[in-house]
Amino acid sequence: MRSIVVATKNRGKLKEFKVMLSDIPVDILSLCDFPDIEVEENGKTFDENALIKAKKVVQLTGTAALSDDSGLEVEALGGRPGVHTARFAGPGAGDRENIEKLLKELDGVPAEKRKARFVCCLCFALPDGRIFIEHGYLEGFITFEPKGTMGFGYDPVFFVPELGKTLAEATLEEKNAVSHRARAMQKMKKHLLQFVKSVFGSGGAAIEDSGI
Repeated sequence: MRSIVVATKNRGKLKEFKVMLSDIPVDILSLCDFPDIEVEENGKTFDENALIKAKKVVQLTGTAALSDDSGLEVEALGGRPGVHTARFAGPGAGDRENIEKLLKELDGVPAEKRKARFVCCLCFALPDGRIFIEHGYLEGFITFEPKGTMGFGYDPVFFVPELGKTLAEATLEEKNAVSHRARAMQKMKKHLLQFVKSVFGSGGAAIEDSGI
């Protein structure tokens, strides 16, 4: 009851979650603790995928679950890769292959037209059926070549004007201060804190369903 399962096997993403949740007094588990659980993300939107993951994990573990579906939307590509961000270069593709495909598709596109944004949909699902969804966004530009060695995914080619560097050049603390996931988490924390109150018997008032 005092645990939350973060519905991911991505260790880079899990590390970020643990830092962002360090002030929430619960045990943080992940799908690495439940290796037999596989979730097919076949939704057409970030919200659908996040909801699919959270509901499936709650169903199989009986434990509160926090999932996210995040992706990159590039203006010059009509919003692609979108929900296909993690598999942009095909099934089983890694970060390097995805970045290479992205830069190839943007070949010849000038700097001022390489606007992009990261989108995060967070879903918190409870065993009693309550579900909460929050969103976060980070605006930036796609660079012409990778820069930096921190982070994961498309971080090396995502330039953040307010940082003056790519996400892969930023420290974890800098990234967590501005990232799409961190911004969604700031909104989600009111639901997480209410969950903690109920677990520890503080008698917090019931949260109204988010309506999602």
